[in-house]
Amino acid sequence: VVDADIACHYKRFPMHLFAYRVHTHRLGKVVSGYRVRNGQWTLIGRQSPQLPQAFYPVEHPVDVSYDDILAARCVFSGEGRTTETHIGGTANDEMCNFYIMYYMEAKHAVSYMTCTQNANPEMFRNIPQEANIPIPDMLKMTHGHHEETQDTDKISLLQQAKKEEEEILDQGDFYSLLSKLLGEREDVVHVHKHNPTEKAESDLVAEIANVVQKKDLAREITDHDERDNTILVRDRIHRFHRLESTLRPPENRHFSLQQPKHGEGSWEKEHTGDFHIEEAVEWPGLDLKLGQVSGLALDPENNLVIFHRGDRVWDENSFDSRFVYQQRGLGPIEQNTILILNPSNAKLLHSMGKNLFYLPHGLSIDKNGNYWVTDVALHQVFKLGADDKEPLLILGVALQPGSDNNHFCQPTDVAVDPITGSIYVSDGYCNSRIIQFSPNGLYMMQWGEESSLGRARPGQFHIPHSLALIPDFSQLCVADRENGRIQCFRLETGEFIREIKHKSFGRELFAVSYVPGGLLFAVNGMPYPGEAEPVQGFVMNFSTGEIIDTFIPLRKSFEMPHDVVASENRTVFVGDVHARAVWKFASTEKMEHRSVKKAGIEVQEVKESETIVEARLKNNPESTDPLKKQEKQHLVRQASTGVSFVLITTLLSIPVVVLLAILVFIRWRKTTVYGADGEHKLDSSSGRILGRLRAKSNGGLNLGNFFASHKSYSRKGFDRLSTEGSDQERDEDDGTDSEEECSAPPPPPAPSSS
Repeated sequence: VVDADIACHYKRFPMHLFAYRVHTHRLGKVVSGYRVRNGQWTLIGRQSPQLPQAFYPVEHPVDVSYDDILAARCVFSGEGRTTETHIGGTANDEMCNFYIMYYMEAKHAVSYMTCTQNANPEMFRNIPQEANIPIPDMLKMTHGHHEETQDTDKISLLQQAKKEEEEILDQGDFYSLLSKLLGEREDVVHVHKHNPTEKAESDLVAEIANVVQKKDLAREITDHDERDNTILVRDRIHRFHRLESTLRPPENRHFSLQQPKHGEGSWEKEHTGDFHIEEAVEWPGLDLKLGQVSGLALDPENNLVIFHRGDRVWDENSFDSRFVYQQRGLGPIEQNTILILNPSNAKLLHSMGKNLFYLPHGLSIDKNGNYWVTDVALHQVFKLGADDKEPLLILGVALQPGSDNNHFCQPTDVAVDPITGSIYVSDGYCNSRIIQFSPNGLYMMQWGEESSLGRARPGQFHIPHSLALIPDFSQLCVADRENGRIQCFRLETGEFIREIKHKSFGRELFAVSYVPGGLLFAVNGMPYPGEAEPVQGFVMNFSTGEIIDTFIPLRKSFEMPHDVVASENRTVFVGDVHARAVWKFASTEKMEHRSVKKAGIEVQEVKESETIVEARLKNNPESTDPLKKQEKQHLVRQASTGVSFVLITTLLSIPVVVLLAILVFIRWRKTTVYGADGEHKLDSSSGRILGRLRAKSNGGLNLGNFFASHKSYSRKGFDRLSTEGSDQERDEDDGTDSEEECSAPPPPPAPSSS
């Protein structure tokens, strides 16, 4: 007999339990769940996992409050087994689950929580003895001993059916995976309204449904030995993954087949443009060793600044119920928490912030290069000079949460008006307000309140998490995290102007950033179980609020993207607090130009290809027939391939023709120009030519340098044809942004007077 124990401290608002469900595989005998308060064990539910697995009502209502302990024990018996049994997802493995249904006050509600550890193994010495006693079989108890023989067949059938189900795959895991798949593509249900390929995808959905039909699976397994069962399991899993990959859209393209609601924009319309953001996969910054990344900003030189937590972690043990930090004894973080990086190559330029902060959160940089940061443990806001070790200004009282004019409660972010110097603080996790201070730190005004029940009204917040100041429009936009929206206010008065909210945001919107010129960038949170909206980045038109593009990483995956910052050249950085990583994204146009720098021949090919695409789109009206669309795409591909071949062949032949012309010219001069003594004489021009050829004989002929020496030619147009990459390396060494330098195609050769 083996016990599996689980226990966690509950660190949220009160919840009320009303149902429970237990789950193990064949070796489980009894599963019991308890609330432990002040050493007293209160039974939530106790059941045999071999009985029908449904949610059973809690006999006596149980409430769970902050700092209670939730505990569960599963009792297993290895009787009849001759080999070791491990934890796992197949029928031959075991697992221990105790599920609870609960309700909470709506304004504090959390729809999904997990406990997967044993916080206090010693406490299980005092677990009630009932938790160790197996529950007798219900069928035997109901019919009595005298009917045991006649009911043996029924019991065998039930056990056999359960065994056959579990031989395929554990139901809980399988349905969880299936729900996640179909949840991410809830549009499949509505696909036949908008997509002519609805039948293929609907058939796939039906096939997945067929995979999990118990009777279908049981029929196929009947009368097979253990080896056949294993093969079938592997085949079914392979089949499921094949279907999953067929249904799931490519990860670097997002689309929706649902009709947009009024005010939410149209995906079809928003994605018809050349603007698209993709990860800059060559950027080495993703491999940096960082703590939890909480804040990002760009300084006046466009260097990337990262605010991270070093070896400190924010978890359920960090604060008590009054939001007082519980790990003050650890002292401030000993590592440098502020890192300044070259945005092109991620080289560390400078670092600071050692022994200043306990739990970093928000970061912004004003026009003078001062750093503004928040610390949720200290409940303070700091202003730091780029080279100063001590803060220039501190707002709030250290380690004291509050809601008056002099205190914060876990402030999240800061924004500074570049015109007036006014300071705006979002406060925060336990206050729901925006506070304005003068440039010297004097309180001026505040606005906002906690969200009410039902739909959140304008000016209400549920964790104002991130700020974006829009000087072009004199507005301050707030990422209202738990309400999954952006709210914008007038800077001078705090007057509500508008809300930006899209279904694709999901429940949470973590951060927002503005770029002069009218672009708004944002990142959302992970979807709750069963919800469809993926975690991703958004590019929006600030004036209309419409989504222009979405983006996700190609390397690793977003786990909890916590902050986003973008530059005017459309370079975007995203910091993830759970993945402890920073991604760099760039527009595809910018990335095309980067490839041009390394191989200038490509630029004309790309432009020609674009011209052909545009010409065909103009000459052929849009058709709803998918076959015509495919034919059009095929023609475009063929045309661009043919043009590419002709262009490359032509360009490669030019140097050969020029070289042959030079050699013919030299040969002709040899046969016609001689001195009196018969010695070969050269005129000054041909002498210079041969002199240059001899001088370059060791390193090979450099046509760019050769033509650059003549008045009728310029070096422009030849530097970018170098395939050695020396220009790019030199640019990086000089500390310049090589991406900006190649933001336009190389100019054609032009006459020069020098």
